[in-house]
Amino acid sequence: MIPTKPQAWLAAALVLGTAAACGSEEVGSAGPAKSATDGTTPPGEAAPDAPPAPTTAPPPAAPPCVGKAALTGDLDWAMKVDGKDRTVHVHVPKGYDPAKPVPVVLNFHGYTSNGVQQNLLAHMTEKADAVGFIAVHPEGVGISQSWNAGACCGEAASSAIDDVGFVGKIIDELESKLCVDAHRVYATGMSNGGFLSHRLACELSTRIAAVAPVAGVLGIPTCNPTRPMSVFQFHGTLDPLVAYDGSPTMGFPSVAQALSGWAGRSGCSLTPRETSKKGEVTCVTYDGCNAGAEVDLCTVSGGGHTWPGGTPVPSLGHTTTDIVATDALWDFFVRHPLP
Repeated sequence: MIPTKPQAWLAAALVLGTAAACGSEEVGSAGPAKSATDGTTPPGEAAPDAPPAPTTAPPPAAPPCVGKAALTGDLDWAMKVDGKDRTVHVHVPKGYDPAKPVPVVLNFHGYTSNGVQQNLLAHMTEKADAVGFIAVHPEGVGISQSWNAGACCGEAASSAIDDVGFVGKIIDELESKLCVDAHRVYATGMSNGGFLSHRLACELSTRIAAVAPVAGVLGIPTCNPTRPMSVFQFHGTLDPLVAYDGSPTMGFPSVAQALSGWAGRSGCSLTPRETSKKGEVTCVTYDGCNAGAEVDLCTVSGGGHTWPGGTPVPSLGHTTTDIVATDALWDFFVRHPLP
């Protein structure tokens, strides 16, 4: 069961786990360079003086489903994967029609956190009910739960758990039991879950349409997606655990390196253009990506290891209210189905 209201233990649990995950390096406060304008154009939408964004034909509409059960509400699925018992929390939105294909958002927790806490942090099931997608909160492995995202983190990484394979099997299970739009399966996550989202964009690009990592960067040395990928990153300049400017000792690239890497893979300009600025949040877009892909970054000046617009975790730094990551990433996902 995934509760939807924040509870007092969320902050304490996240602090205990995440602080142990990545150390406490000091980071710089540099964000992306500001332009002379102060526009309010959302990421990915062209400013009035910008060239038109590339367009591609939308994928064909998914056919109606036949024979799917009319499941609703919160479901807990037990799965046996590579000899390990795994758990997946699935929230089927209000108004779900078992004949009508719906999108999926996979939302991955941070190191030592869990799916319930991740939902409380990001309010994802509330968004799912509001706009109509299936929200999925899988559980990692180990006593201090983690995902194998390469450089991060814990038992999952040290034991080389095949979490990319696990995610593929989650998608198989979703498509077997529910009416899923296979062109609209997306991934996001916090910290270690953000790292995993990056890895999925590299290694599961045939099934994941787009990703939106929060406070996590690319943690694997080689990334070869099969197509241009759409990536939307959120990160605070004062993140005490996943440094905005990177950490060579921990194998973490800077946020700028991670995003310019995605821009290069997707054929975008390597010089980002500011698309919006509101208070402490500056968003940029890497223009001209191939095949309608989009690479965006929203930087929170002074932001900590936190989910923008989500439940605050004060001991991990400042949580901005100038953008709500859950709302913004959903708008981004809507623009980017799988071709």
